[in-house]
Amino acid sequence: MNLFRIDASILPGTSASAELADAVQAEWALAHPDAPVERRHLGTRPLPADAWTLATTAAFTPAPERTSAQLEAVALAAELVGELDRADAVLLAVPLYNYGVSQHFKAWADLVINGAGATTPVLREKPTVLVATKGGGYRPGAPREGWDHSTPYLRRVLVDMWQADLTVIERELTLAATTPGMEDLRDEAARLHGDALDSAREAGRALGKAAARV
Repeated sequence: MNLFRIDASILPGTSASAELADAVQAEWALAHPDAPVERRHLGTRPLPADAWTLATTAAFTPAPERTSAQLEAVALAAELVGELDRADAVLLAVPLYNYGVSQHFKAWADLVINGAGATTPVLREKPTVLVATKGGGYRPGAPREGWDHSTPYLRRVLVDMWQADLTVIERELTLAATTPGMEDLRDEAARLHGDALDSAREAGRALGKAAARV
C-alpha cells in the first residue's frame, strides 16, 4: 500500500488544510502502519512557473531542436505522473486562495495533464480524499456564495477528467478566529472545525479500507 499526499498551503505551520490531512493520514496509518507515504509540498516547494509552457511547447518542437529546459520540463511532468501511478490512495490538501484554486496546485495539475495526456484517467480505481479549506463562508445564503472557484475546478479535474473515487472534506471560516470583523462567526467556525475533523477521521478510515481492496 502506498499513499501519495500533496499539500498546497504556503503556511504549513498554521495550515488548516494540513491539519485535516494529518487527521486523514493518521487513520490511514492505523490501517497500514508499515505502508510508505510519498509526499509533495507544492506550497513550500513550488514547481517552476514556466514548466508547463516548456513541456507543452516541447511537443511541437522536433526532438533534435528541444532545449535543455524543455527536456527538463518533460521529465518533470513524467515524474509527477509516476508519483500518481505508484499510489494506491491519494490525499490532497488544497486551500482556497483569492477565491480560486492554488496556483501551486494548478501548476501541478497542468503538468500531470501534459505528462499523462488530457484524456488519461490517472486516478481511476484510486481512492482519493480532497481537503478543501476556505477562510470565509461560501455556502448558500452567505454574502460570498458562489465565490469559491476552487472546489468546482478540483472536482472537475479529479472526478471528470481523472476519474477519482473522490471524498471531499470542506472546512469554511478558517480565518474567523483571528480576523477582525469575523467575531460573530467564531462559534460557527469552531463547530465547522470540529465537524471537519470528524469527517477527516472517518475519511481516513474509509481510505484505508478502500485502498486495501484495490
